[in-house]
Amino acid sequence: MSVSKSELLNQLSKTYPNISKKDLVKLFNIFIEEIRKALKNDERVELRGWGVFFSKIQKERKSRNPKTGEEIFSPKKKSIYFKMSSKVFKKINEK
Repeated sequence: MSVSKSELLNQLSKTYPNISKKDLVKLFNIFIEEIRKALKNDERVELRGWGVFFSKIQKERKSRNPKTGEEIFSPKKKSIYFKMSSKVFKKINEK
């Protein structure tokens, strides 16, 4: 199951009816943009009680196309990771 941005915003507007949906959209966009900027600058984003976003650089390497066996050069790239907090992990795995 996945949650789209619009579904998340609808849930937020139900939870906080005194805040206009327009303001919630603005706030959500600012929140996501700040996380993106921090990750782009190789900073770690920690949301206490929820988790941590961080980036790692994968080294350049030679790899193979599994279909053709052709050797391919993969340039270095930045990957984004998320590690959830132990509180969130416990809530997800409750029975």
